[in-house]
Amino acid sequence: MSENTESVRKVTGRVVSNKMDKTASVLVERLVKHPVYGKYIKRSTKLLVHDENNVCQEGDIVAIASCRPISKNKSFKLLEVIETSNK
Repeated sequence: MSENTESVRKVTGRVVSNKMDKTASVLVERLVKHPVYGKYIKRSTKLLVHDENNVCQEGDIVAIASCRPISKNKSFKLLEVIETSNK
């Protein structure tokens, strides 16, 4: 059975940690408008991402998508590395 394409959430973020095996921590930032003042504020979320081949390095910009739960905290998978870091 394939996943429903409407329910898949695709986002981009920056890898902040890759010290785990087959797992990377990705920081996703978004802009949210303040309800009273109207100013745009940065909000961020850290997501654990399944990286099957351990290709992510710290500082990389990656595309990720939601998937079935792989572990207690991991329910995103790596789609592609968009930009590599200069380290």
